Amino acid sequence: MTGPANPLALVTGANRGIGLEIARQLASQGVRVIIGARDIAKGHAAVEVLALEGQTVGAVALDVTDAASISRAVAEIEQRYGAIGILINNAGILIDAPGGFSSSLFDMTDGTARTTWETNVLGPVRLLQAVLPAMKARGFGRVVNVSSRAGQLSDMGSGFPAYRMSKSALNALTRIAAAEIGPGTIKINAMCPGWCKTDMGGADATRTAAEGAKTAVWLALLDESGPSGRFFHDCKEVAW
Repeated sequence: MTGPANPLALVTGANRGIGLEIARQLASQGVRVIIGARDIAKGHAAVEVLALEGQTVGAVALDVTDAASISRAVAEIEQRYGAIGILINNAGILIDAPGGFSSSLFDMTDGTARTTWETNVLGPVRLLQAVLPAMKARGFGRVVNVSSRAGQLSDMGSGFPAYRMSKSALNALTRIAAAEIGPGTIKINAMCPGWCKTDMGGADATRTAAEGAKTAVWLALLDESGPSGRFFHDCKEVAW
């Protein structure tokens, strides 16, 4: 990656699951990592887990549904650690019910749709608005939106409708942000980790969190010739 020798990354929702694994893999690559956690106690617990593995990371209280929390977190990071060079928008929820993966559009409540949208779409929007201007001013940045092929319009199906629609919107946000920034030293991409064994994915999932995190880490460390405004799975571009 061409850019800061020791970049600083903020990974949202990183106290567990794929986010924690992204933080782990980035730290092992020499990236300074800040874990964003809605519950700071859980963030500190994740820091301790990585410390036992020999990785030094930080944590900050961050609720992506709260604009004031985002402002405080970004200000705290900049004051304590420096400029954010890498943003991983990982925080997300899947709360469709009843039936989970088989839930129907006709059973979706307004509350489920609004809560999902607040976390999965408006959270990344707010974070992009908070960090992209400074990235643009410095002439360097990497943004990775952790999306899903469940939001892939080219292969859209039924099941968990609020989640699907939110990930389609996140993919659109990726394209919009990349287009506004334009070509150059800031790269903004989306990726699908696949169905991973996490609290969200469940025990029946077919992939490990480590496998799911790999593409996000690769995109976070792209060099200046790397792509922007694209969608990836297992480090290979896929259709929107």
